[in-house]
Amino acid sequence: MTDTEQTLRTPTPTPTPGDSAERPAAPAGPASGPVAEEPDPRMPRLAAMPAFVAYMGQGWGTPDRTAQVVPGAAKAAAEHRARLAAELPGRTIAVASGRASVRSNDTFYDFRPDSDFYWLTGCPVENAVLVMDTRAAKDPRSVLYLPRPAQPGDPGFFADAQYGELWVGAAPGPRDWARALGHGLEVRPLEDLDPALAEGNRDAQVARTLAELRMIKDDWEIAQLRTAVDCTVEGFAAVVREFPTAVAGGGERWLQGTFDRYARTYGNGPGYASIVGSGRHAATLHWVRCDGPVGEEEAVLLDMGVETHSYYTADVTRTFPATGRFSPAQRQVHDLVERAHRAGLAAVRPGQDFADFHTAAMDVIAHGLHDWGLLPVSVDEALSPEGQHHRRWLVCGVGHHLGLDVHDCARSSYEAYQGAPLAPGMVLTVEPGLYFHSHDLAVPPELRGIGVRIEDDVLVTPEGADVLSDALPLDARGLENWMR
Repeated sequence: MTDTEQTLRTPTPTPTPGDSAERPAAPAGPASGPVAEEPDPRMPRLAAMPAFVAYMGQGWGTPDRTAQVVPGAAKAAAEHRARLAAELPGRTIAVASGRASVRSNDTFYDFRPDSDFYWLTGCPVENAVLVMDTRAAKDPRSVLYLPRPAQPGDPGFFADAQYGELWVGAAPGPRDWARALGHGLEVRPLEDLDPALAEGNRDAQVARTLAELRMIKDDWEIAQLRTAVDCTVEGFAAVVREFPTAVAGGGERWLQGTFDRYARTYGNGPGYASIVGSGRHAATLHWVRCDGPVGEEEAVLLDMGVETHSYYTADVTRTFPATGRFSPAQRQVHDLVERAHRAGLAAVRPGQDFADFHTAAMDVIAHGLHDWGLLPVSVDEALSPEGQHHRRWLVCGVGHHLGLDVHDCARSSYEAYQGAPLAPGMVLTVEPGLYFHSHDLAVPPELRGIGVRIEDDVLVTPEGADVLSDALPLDARGLENWMR
């Protein structure tokens, strides 16, 4: 997924849990809706009826409430907490899991835990708070506060649409989570939490420290990312098989839906809004509307990533000819982007500045555009800080950190992100492209409406780099053969 340089230079803070709307409990009546001041006796409020409450508390067995934890997540989270405690000793740190955002009225988007919270706990529970006390350097204490599920005997069992088991299914409680998470993590009910810590608001130092710690992935995290990438490559294959249906009338949305269904089947879902841009839409960097047709002669840009059940996501892009063969103009653009991409990949190795792969790719792009007669200035002037004329067709960055977030570690300081050397354990994307809009009169007609991006996910190793997504070809001929 294309990265926005401004976002990294001046990160926008993620809203705290207190910024989200509370989820109301649905009324325990025949249907949700407005509650009258004088209820109609034909539509009684069940939670207000003592006899019904008593009856509903009886005659229930115990369902399976085993807490589901991704294998290895709890152990990795314990090691992550130790790293944070060593980095910020003498502190009380609260990190909240967050709440699902309102979609419309009383409906909500699916909940996805805050990335820092999950990195520290391995627990995906909504409205939870982790409190770490690092004042005792040799024995830092971590307590996870979880809301109690509403089980038989509690009126919320049938009346609470957020926590009631009749609404959401069997739900593990604090004791169940304590058994599943272990590794010295104490688990207690949310009502035991000091109200002053209930929102889990983090100061800038804690947010920055967590972002910078997350830059270096451990072995467990790397394994999760490998799984995400492997599933994504398989998802690309599933999408390409649907090209004939898309051309016949299904359009971009058929392809987007194909990948999203695959991602939800084999992972948690897509790691970000899948981008499917056919023809002129491929030149729009984040074309997530995906509401256009797929023409037979068009190139189709696919920017997609599977998010695993551990919430680590891939981020891969390839551009394919809709019917299996690039036109001469599409091939011309693709070949230049490929050369820039290979130059960027070659600059990813430990000790290199983060900016090196960006400048390597941009150098190839600028020279190529100059050879085509598109630059109004010399290559040197275009590449200078005062020029950047080649960026008319590549206004985004050409890579970013990748992990629990598609644009991972975005709260880091400039010195630790763009201003730092690459180190083993970092996982990055490299994604140069060229985007010629159909209404751009600065390019010849044959190039208008062509957009090409190539994006790989790359692990920095002690010896160099490992391209995690190398199962997908880079070159135009290789992609044509792969499609067949």
